[in-house]
Amino acid sequence: MKTYIALILCAVPFFCFAQYTDVINSNRPGVSKSAYAVGVNVIQLEAGPYYVKEKHETLDYDVSGGGVDFAARYGLLWEPLEIIVDGTFQNDTQTYYGSDVDTEIDRSNMKYFSMGAKYLVYDPNKKAGEDKPNLYSWKANRKFKWSRLIPAVSIYVGANYDTEFNPYTPYGIEGFSPKVSIATQHNFANGWVFVMNLAKNRIGMEDSYGTSASDLQYIFTLTHGFNEKWVAFGEYQGIKNDFYADDLFRIGGAYLWDKNLQFDTAVTFNVKDTPTVFSVNFGASYRIDLHKDKEVTAEDNGTSAKEEAKRKKNEELYKFGEEENKDAAPTEYKMD
Repeated sequence: MKTYIALILCAVPFFCFAQYTDVINSNRPGVSKSAYAVGVNVIQLEAGPYYVKEKHETLDYDVSGGGVDFAARYGLLWEPLEIIVDGTFQNDTQTYYGSDVDTEIDRSNMKYFSMGAKYLVYDPNKKAGEDKPNLYSWKANRKFKWSRLIPAVSIYVGANYDTEFNPYTPYGIEGFSPKVSIATQHNFANGWVFVMNLAKNRIGMEDSYGTSASDLQYIFTLTHGFNEKWVAFGEYQGIKNDFYADDLFRIGGAYLWDKNLQFDTAVTFNVKDTPTVFSVNFGASYRIDLHKDKEVTAEDNGTSAKEEAKRKKNEELYKFGEEENKDAAPTEYKMD
Protein backbone atom coordinates (compact mmCIF):
# COMPACT_ATOMS: atom_id res chain seq x y z
CA MET A 1 0.00 0.00 0.00
CA LYS A 2 3.00 0.26 -0.25
CA THR A 3 3.48 -2.20 2.60
CA TYR A 4 5.94 -3.82 0.25
CA ILE A 5 7.97 -0.63 -0.22
CA ALA A 6 8.63 -0.41 3.49
CA LEU A 7 10.01 -3.93 3.34
CA ILE A 8 12.03 -3.09 0.26
CA LEU A 9 13.61 -0.17 2.05
CA CYS A 10 14.85 -2.59 4.67
CA ALA A 11 15.47 -5.72 2.60
CA VAL A 12 17.53 -4.45 -0.33
CA PRO A 13 20.38 -1.98 -0.67
CA PHE A 14 18.73 1.38 -1.07
CA PHE A 15 21.34 2.60 -3.51
CA CYS A 16 19.68 0.40 -6.15
CA PHE A 17 16.87 2.46 -7.71
CA ALA A 18 14.65 0.51 -10.12
CA GLN A 19 11.14 -0.78 -10.62
CA TYR A 20 12.16 -4.37 -10.04
CA THR A 21 13.13 -5.22 -6.46
CA ASP A 22 14.73 -8.24 -4.81
CA VAL A 23 11.62 -8.86 -2.69
CA ILE A 24 7.93 -8.94 -3.52
CA ASN A 25 6.18 -5.56 -3.68
CA SER A 26 2.53 -6.33 -2.93
CA ASN A 27 -0.25 -3.75 -2.72
CA ARG A 28 -1.96 -5.77 0.00
CA PRO A 29 -3.41 -5.64 2.58
CA GLY A 30 -4.86 -2.20 1.83
CA VAL A 31 -6.75 -1.12 -1.30
CA SER A 32 -4.46 1.65 -2.54
CA LYS A 33 -2.08 1.10 -5.44
CA SER A 34 1.56 2.04 -5.18
CA ALA A 35 3.20 4.26 -7.77
CA TYR A 36 5.76 1.58 -8.66
CA ALA A 37 5.38 -1.45 -10.93
CA VAL A 38 6.41 -5.05 -10.22
CA GLY A 39 9.14 -5.18 -12.89
CA VAL A 40 9.39 -6.58 -16.40
CA ASN A 41 8.33 -10.25 -16.74
CA VAL A 42 7.21 -10.47 -13.13
CA ILE A 43 3.84 -12.16 -12.57
CA GLN A 44 2.27 -11.36 -9.23
CA LEU A 45 -0.90 -12.81 -7.67
CA GLU A 46 -2.51 -11.12 -4.66
CA ALA A 47 -5.67 -12.50 -3.02
CA GLY A 48 -7.40 -13.07 0.28
CA PRO A 49 -10.76 -14.01 1.81
CA TYR A 50 -12.65 -11.66 4.11
CA TYR A 51 -15.63 -11.61 6.46
CA VAL A 52 -17.99 -8.63 6.44
CA LYS A 53 -20.80 -7.47 8.72
CA GLU A 54 -23.04 -4.45 8.07
CA LYS A 55 -26.03 -2.99 9.91
CA HIS A 56 -28.24 -0.16 8.65
CA GLU A 57 -30.10 1.54 11.50
CA THR A 58 -32.41 3.65 9.33
CA LEU A 59 -33.52 0.96 6.87
CA ASP A 60 -33.37 -1.72 9.59
CA TYR A 61 -31.37 -4.40 7.84
CA ASP A 62 -28.07 -6.15 8.27
CA VAL A 63 -25.66 -7.97 5.99
CA SER A 64 -23.49 -10.92 6.93
CA GLY A 65 -21.19 -12.81 4.60
CA GLY A 66 -17.81 -13.05 3.03
CA GLY A 67 -15.87 -12.76 -0.16
CA VAL A 68 -12.46 -12.60 -1.73
CA ASP A 69 -10.30 -9.76 -3.02
CA PHE A 70 -7.93 -10.62 -5.86
CA ALA A 71 -5.44 -9.01 -8.20
CA ALA A 72 -3.08 -10.17 -10.94
CA ARG A 73 -0.20 -7.89 -11.95
CA TYR A 74 2.26 -8.29 -14.79
CA GLY A 75 5.26 -6.18 -15.72
CA LEU A 76 5.15 -5.63 -19.47
CA LEU A 77 7.80 -4.28 -21.88
CA TRP A 78 9.22 -1.47 -19.70
CA GLU A 79 10.07 -1.24 -16.02
CA PRO A 80 7.53 1.54 -15.27
CA LEU A 81 4.60 -0.33 -16.89
CA GLU A 82 2.35 -2.99 -15.42
CA ILE A 83 -0.96 -4.58 -16.40
CA ILE A 84 -3.49 -5.06 -13.61
CA VAL A 85 -6.65 -7.19 -13.36
CA ASP A 86 -8.39 -6.92 -9.99
CA GLY A 87 -11.74 -7.30 -8.34
CA THR A 88 -13.85 -8.36 -5.37
CA PHE A 89 -16.40 -11.19 -5.25
CA GLN A 90 -18.87 -11.26 -2.36
CA ASN A 91 -21.48 -13.76 -1.15
CA ASP A 92 -23.76 -12.67 1.71
CA THR A 93 -27.24 -12.66 3.23
CA GLN A 94 -29.15 -9.40 3.61
CA THR A 95 -31.83 -9.53 6.31
CA TYR A 96 -34.64 -6.95 6.56
CA TYR A 97 -36.37 -6.86 9.93
CA GLY A 98 -40.14 -6.38 9.78
CA SER A 99 -42.78 -6.03 12.49
CA ASP A 100 -44.17 -9.50 11.75
CA VAL A 101 -41.63 -11.37 9.67
CA ASP A 102 -38.00 -11.00 8.66
CA THR A 103 -36.99 -11.18 5.01
CA GLU A 104 -33.71 -12.75 3.98
CA ILE A 105 -32.11 -12.15 0.59
CA ASP A 106 -29.15 -14.22 -0.53
CA ARG A 107 -26.78 -12.23 -2.71
CA SER A 108 -23.74 -13.19 -4.74
CA ASN A 109 -21.84 -11.23 -7.40
CA MET A 110 -18.75 -9.18 -8.21
CA LYS A 111 -18.69 -5.99 -6.19
CA TYR A 112 -16.28 -4.69 -8.78
CA PHE A 113 -14.06 -5.98 -11.55
CA SER A 114 -11.54 -3.92 -13.49
CA MET A 115 -8.59 -4.20 -15.82
CA GLY A 116 -6.09 -1.62 -16.98
CA ALA A 117 -2.51 -0.41 -17.16
CA LYS A 118 -0.43 1.68 -14.75
CA TYR A 119 2.65 3.67 -15.79
CA LEU A 120 5.19 5.47 -13.63
CA VAL A 121 5.48 8.93 -15.17
CA TYR A 122 7.85 10.41 -12.61
CA ASP A 123 10.41 8.81 -10.31
CA PRO A 124 12.31 11.32 -8.12
CA ASN A 125 15.05 8.78 -7.44
CA LYS A 126 16.22 8.79 -11.05
CA LYS A 127 17.35 12.40 -11.06
CA ALA A 128 17.77 13.15 -7.39
CA GLY A 129 21.54 12.93 -7.28
CA GLU A 130 21.61 14.56 -3.87
CA ASP A 131 19.50 11.71 -2.51
CA LYS A 132 22.01 9.03 -3.40
CA PRO A 133 23.57 7.27 -0.40
CA ASN A 134 26.83 8.36 1.06
CA LEU A 135 28.89 5.18 1.13
CA TYR A 136 31.28 6.69 3.67
CA SER A 137 28.81 8.03 6.25
CA TRP A 138 26.04 6.14 8.03
CA LYS A 139 24.85 9.32 9.75
CA ALA A 140 24.68 11.30 6.50
CA ASN A 141 22.17 8.85 5.12
CA ARG A 142 19.85 9.28 8.12
CA LYS A 143 19.55 13.03 7.77
CA PHE A 144 16.34 14.61 6.53
CA LYS A 145 16.46 15.22 2.77
CA TRP A 146 14.12 17.70 1.10
CA SER A 147 14.10 15.60 -2.06
CA ARG A 148 12.09 12.94 -0.21
CA LEU A 149 9.14 15.34 -0.13
CA ILE A 150 8.83 14.90 -3.90
CA PRO A 151 6.71 11.81 -4.61
CA ALA A 152 6.85 9.24 -7.36
CA VAL A 153 3.79 9.63 -9.61
CA SER A 154 1.97 7.08 -11.76
CA ILE A 155 -1.21 7.14 -13.83
CA TYR A 156 -3.70 4.33 -14.36
CA VAL A 157 -6.13 3.96 -17.26
CA GLY A 158 -8.56 1.07 -17.45
CA ALA A 159 -12.16 -0.09 -17.44
CA ASN A 160 -14.71 -1.46 -14.99
CA TYR A 161 -17.03 -4.27 -15.97
CA ASP A 162 -20.45 -4.64 -14.32
CA THR A 163 -22.94 -7.44 -14.81
CA GLU A 164 -26.69 -6.85 -15.16
CA PHE A 165 -28.86 -6.93 -12.01
CA ASN A 166 -25.87 -6.73 -9.70
CA PRO A 167 -27.05 -6.11 -6.09
CA TYR A 168 -23.83 -4.28 -5.23
CA THR A 169 -23.99 -1.66 -8.00
CA PRO A 170 -26.51 1.04 -9.00
CA TYR A 171 -29.62 -0.48 -10.60
CA GLY A 172 -29.57 -0.78 -14.36
CA ILE A 173 -25.87 -0.35 -15.10
CA GLU A 174 -23.96 -3.02 -16.99
CA GLY A 175 -21.04 -3.46 -19.31
CA PHE A 176 -17.73 -1.63 -19.56
CA SER A 177 -17.03 1.89 -18.31
CA PRO A 178 -13.82 3.97 -18.14
CA LYS A 179 -11.69 4.22 -15.01
CA VAL A 180 -8.73 6.53 -14.33
CA SER A 181 -6.55 7.16 -11.29
CA ILE A 182 -3.40 8.87 -10.08
CA ALA A 183 -1.06 7.38 -7.48
CA THR A 184 1.70 9.20 -5.61
CA GLN A 185 4.25 7.68 -3.27
CA HIS A 186 6.66 9.20 -0.76
CA ASN A 187 9.49 6.97 0.50
CA PHE A 188 10.67 8.57 3.72
CA ALA A 189 13.52 7.55 6.00
CA ASN A 190 13.35 4.81 8.63
CA GLY A 191 10.93 2.60 6.68
CA TRP A 192 8.03 5.08 6.41
CA VAL A 193 6.02 5.20 3.16
CA PHE A 194 3.03 7.38 2.31
CA VAL A 195 0.79 6.55 -0.68
CA MET A 196 -2.09 8.62 -2.08
CA ASN A 197 -4.64 7.50 -4.70
CA LEU A 198 -7.29 9.56 -6.48
CA ALA A 199 -9.61 7.49 -8.68
CA LYS A 200 -12.69 8.11 -10.84
CA ASN A 201 -14.75 4.98 -11.59
CA ARG A 202 -17.58 4.21 -14.05
CA ILE A 203 -17.07 7.50 -15.85
CA GLY A 204 -20.20 8.55 -17.78
CA MET A 205 -22.40 5.72 -16.46
CA GLU A 206 -25.99 6.36 -15.35
CA ASP A 207 -28.45 4.06 -13.62
CA SER A 208 -32.00 3.30 -14.76
CA TYR A 209 -33.25 6.48 -13.08
CA GLY A 210 -30.85 8.76 -14.93
CA THR A 211 -28.65 9.31 -11.87
CA SER A 212 -24.89 9.32 -12.26
CA ALA A 213 -23.31 5.99 -11.32
CA SER A 214 -19.77 7.36 -11.33
CA ASP A 215 -17.89 7.59 -8.06
CA LEU A 216 -14.84 9.40 -6.77
CA GLN A 217 -12.47 7.62 -4.40
CA TYR A 218 -9.48 8.97 -2.51
CA ILE A 219 -7.18 6.78 -0.45
CA PHE A 220 -4.35 7.66 1.93
CA THR A 221 -2.06 4.89 3.20
CA LEU A 222 0.77 5.19 5.71
CA THR A 223 3.12 2.22 6.08
CA HIS A 224 5.97 1.53 8.47
CA GLY A 225 8.49 -1.30 8.26
CA PHE A 226 9.79 -2.38 11.67
CA ASN A 227 12.40 -4.80 10.36
CA GLU A 228 13.10 -7.12 7.45
CA LYS A 229 9.92 -9.14 8.01
CA TRP A 230 7.18 -7.06 9.67
CA VAL A 231 5.19 -4.09 8.37
CA ALA A 232 2.18 -2.22 9.82
CA PHE A 233 -0.15 0.18 8.03
CA GLY A 234 -3.09 2.53 8.51
CA GLU A 235 -5.40 3.61 5.70
CA TYR A 236 -8.31 5.94 5.00
CA GLN A 237 -10.62 5.45 1.99
CA GLY A 238 -13.27 7.97 1.00
CA ILE A 239 -16.04 7.00 -1.43
CA LYS A 240 -18.39 9.61 -2.87
CA ASN A 241 -21.30 8.98 -5.26
CA ASP A 242 -25.09 9.09 -5.41
CA PHE A 243 -25.46 5.34 -4.80
CA TYR A 244 -23.11 4.86 -1.87
CA ALA A 245 -20.81 7.11 0.14
CA ASP A 246 -18.60 6.16 3.03
CA ASP A 247 -15.44 6.83 4.99
CA LEU A 248 -13.56 3.59 5.64
CA PHE A 249 -10.58 3.06 7.93
CA ARG A 250 -8.16 0.13 7.86
CA ILE A 251 -5.36 -1.06 10.10
CA GLY A 252 -3.26 -4.16 9.72
CA GLY A 253 0.08 -5.61 8.84
CA ALA A 254 2.09 -7.93 6.64
CA TYR A 255 4.76 -10.56 7.12
CA LEU A 256 7.42 -11.34 4.52
CA TRP A 257 7.78 -15.14 4.48
CA ASP A 258 10.46 -15.07 1.80
CA LYS A 259 11.39 -12.82 -1.10
CA ASN A 260 8.48 -14.08 -3.24
CA LEU A 261 5.75 -14.65 -0.63
CA GLN A 262 3.94 -12.30 1.75
CA PHE A 263 1.09 -12.92 4.22
CA ASP A 264 -1.16 -10.14 5.53
CA THR A 265 -4.22 -9.24 7.55
CA ALA A 266 -6.34 -6.14 8.09
CA VAL A 267 -9.49 -4.84 9.80
CA THR A 268 -11.86 -2.39 8.07
CA PHE A 269 -14.46 -0.24 9.84
CA ASN A 270 -16.35 3.03 9.54
CA VAL A 271 -17.93 5.52 11.95
CA LYS A 272 -21.50 5.85 10.64
CA ASP A 273 -24.63 3.70 11.05
CA THR A 274 -26.10 3.91 7.53
CA PRO A 275 -24.71 1.27 7.48
CA THR A 276 -22.02 0.38 9.97
CA VAL A 277 -19.25 -1.66 8.36
CA PHE A 278 -16.89 -4.15 9.95
CA SER A 279 -14.65 -6.47 7.97
CA VAL A 280 -11.59 -8.60 8.63
CA ASN A 281 -9.43 -10.17 5.95
CA PHE A 282 -6.46 -12.47 5.57
CA GLY A 283 -4.45 -12.77 2.41
CA ALA A 284 -1.27 -13.62 0.61
CA SER A 285 0.78 -12.35 -2.31
CA TYR A 286 2.96 -14.59 -4.46
CA ARG A 287 5.47 -13.56 -7.09
CA ILE A 288 6.63 -15.59 -10.09
CA ASP A 289 9.91 -13.91 -10.83
CA LEU A 290 10.95 -14.21 -14.49
CA HIS A 291 12.80 -10.91 -14.47
CA LYS A 292 16.24 -10.73 -16.04
CA ASP A 293 18.57 -7.83 -15.40
CA LYS A 294 19.75 -5.94 -18.43
CA GLU A 295 23.46 -6.31 -19.01
CA VAL A 296 25.17 -2.98 -18.35
CA THR A 297 28.53 -2.23 -19.85
CA ALA A 298 31.17 0.15 -18.56
CA GLU A 299 30.21 2.51 -21.36
CA ASP A 300 26.57 2.42 -20.24
CA ASN A 301 27.17 3.41 -16.63
CA GLY A 302 30.51 5.16 -16.89
CA THR A 303 32.46 2.67 -14.76
CA SER A 304 35.63 0.74 -15.36
CA ALA A 305 36.78 -2.46 -13.68
CA LYS A 306 38.91 -0.39 -11.32
CA GLU A 307 36.00 1.90 -10.43
CA GLU A 308 33.73 -1.12 -9.90
CA ALA A 309 36.21 -2.63 -7.45
CA LYS A 310 36.39 0.68 -5.59
CA ARG A 311 32.61 0.89 -5.43
CA LYS A 312 32.34 -2.59 -3.93
CA LYS A 313 34.97 -1.75 -1.35
CA ASN A 314 33.05 1.40 -0.40
CA GLU A 315 29.88 -0.63 -0.02
CA GLU A 316 31.64 -3.00 2.35
CA LEU A 317 32.91 -0.05 4.39
CA TYR A 318 29.43 1.40 4.48
CA LYS A 319 27.89 -1.87 5.67
CA PHE A 320 30.59 -2.12 8.33
CA GLY A 321 29.73 1.40 9.51
CA GLU A 322 26.05 0.51 9.65
CA GLU A 323 26.83 -2.59 11.75
CA GLU A 324 28.93 -0.53 14.13
CA ASN A 325 26.07 1.94 14.63
CA LYS A 326 23.10 -0.44 14.75
CA ASP A 327 22.80 -0.07 18.53
CA ALA A 328 22.77 3.70 18.31
CA ALA A 329 19.62 3.98 16.21
CA PRO A 330 17.26 1.66 14.29
CA THR A 331 18.32 0.94 10.72
CA GLU A 332 16.22 2.23 7.84
CA TYR A 333 17.31 -0.41 5.39
CA LYS A 334 16.08 -3.62 5.13
CA MET A 335 6.76 -4.34 0.59
CA ASP A 336 -0.50 -0.79 -5.39
